[in-house]
Amino acid sequence: MFMKHKEAFLNYLKNQKRYSIHTVRSYTDDLEQFYAFLGISFRDDEAICEVSHKLIRNWIVQLMENKLSTRSVNRKISTLKSYFKFLQKAGYITKNPAKLVTTPKNTKQLPSFVGVSQMDILLNNVEFGDDFSGRRNRLIIDMFYHTGMRLSELINLRIVNINIDDLSLKVTGKRNKERVIPITSGLRQSINDYIIERNKLDIDKNEFLFITKKGKKLYAKLVYRIVNNYLTLVTTIDKRSPHIIRHTFATHMLNAGADLNAIKEILGHANLSATQVYTHNTFEKLKAIYKQAHPRA
Repeated sequence: MFMKHKEAFLNYLKNQKRYSIHTVRSYTDDLEQFYAFLGISFRDDEAICEVSHKLIRNWIVQLMENKLSTRSVNRKISTLKSYFKFLQKAGYITKNPAKLVTTPKNTKQLPSFVGVSQMDILLNNVEFGDDFSGRRNRLIIDMFYHTGMRLSELINLRIVNINIDDLSLKVTGKRNKERVIPITSGLRQSINDYIIERNKLDIDKNEFLFITKKGKKLYAKLVYRIVNNYLTLVTTIDKRSPHIIRHTFATHMLNAGADLNAIKEILGHANLSATQVYTHNTFEKLKAIYKQAHPRA
């Protein structure tokens, strides 16, 4: 019975909420961890009715004692709230035990980013190579830094969605929302250089821009590995992921005077509050300049 509950919930997330595969997987992992804490399996249909808000709170305490970040804890609480709300609406349970649970206050954490000089060194001085892999890897870094797109958006970018003449490209973001992102002539050159090498491969046709040497669609772990390897050459920050380059794009744009609303549209944020986090990085830079320049600082 409970397996049916779980599958119905996951299908609801995929088909009605239109969540991405990665988000659905996160929800699944959260639920599995919660039920492991309760000591029951996904097949225990009776135990689901016995879950109380106190049990959920006990799980939260355990997570925080295990040094899990507040952000991660709040995401897991959000998962349970959505899940039990779904079960109640579907008639599987009569009360929502997660409704009474309050979320811990998030600690503000500034997004990490790579410095302008470090990105210049990476794109101007690091040797990527002129073969297919070199052109592709350089374009991956270029694409993230010039557009601020997400990893999933880069992997799913199709050749047909690139308008070379108009200097723009179309990506499909969260919840299948499409947006158009302007590109520079420099990025256009990187795309052209890569496609020339791509066309030399003896492979079947593939609609996606980024592929492996064997002509298969690029996958997330490989992109992460490529980005991590190249960022390691120029920075010592802890996180060296595609998302860090997204943060870097937004921070550099804002520091250079770009309008916050324009950055919001390019990043594909649903609301301005998600973009405003980058203003903190800008403010930290202003404070540093002030301390360095003001005679009484």
